[in-house]
Amino acid sequence: MMRIKYVGLGFVFALSTILLGSFAGAQTTSQTPGQSSLGDYARKVRKDPATKARPKVFDNDNLPTDDKLSVVGPAPTAAEANDKSADSNKDAAAAKSADDEQAKKQAAWKAWQDKLTAQKDAIDLASRELNVLQREYELRAAAMYADVGNRLRNAAQWDKEEADYKQKIADKAKAVDDAKQKLEDMKEEARKAGVPAAMID
Repeated sequence: MMRIKYVGLGFVFALSTILLGSFAGAQTTSQTPGQSSLGDYARKVRKDPATKARPKVFDNDNLPTDDKLSVVGPAPTAAEANDKSADSNKDAAAAKSADDEQAKKQAAWKAWQDKLTAQKDAIDLASRELNVLQREYELRAAAMYADVGNRLRNAAQWDKEEADYKQKIADKAKAVDDAKQKLEDMKEEARKAGVPAAMID
């Protein structure tokens, strides 16, 4: 029973395939009387003498070498040529002035950079001097306090020296702080003057 069913289905499938194929073939081969194929149209255009009169097309292979080729149109008049030369002179002058302006800016920025570098060097020097003073004081204090007898014998002199060291250290620390503040003020002025951040820091 199953075999008959499958055979019947196969027969129906084959029959429908044949019928559909024949309908499709009939549609592609049948044309209406007024309709022509693309090939016919191409043959007709090739035989038509009116299509032969096409404009000359230039490419790299047939570009003339002895004749002048006008790309834009007629040659410019003398007034137009003078206007173009005047415009080019103005552009050159503007470019030169822009270059001069840029050179001036670069020089001003370099001057600011040199000032900032000098101030940073002054801060480094003052910081080193402060460190030397602090170390010297610490060494003298350690030597004084290590020897109790010396401390008792020279107490008044050490108190004077200690006060002197502390005053020098305080003055040098204030000088370092003032120099750092001056550097920050200079950086702010440089920013306002338009110096690039890479040259400031």
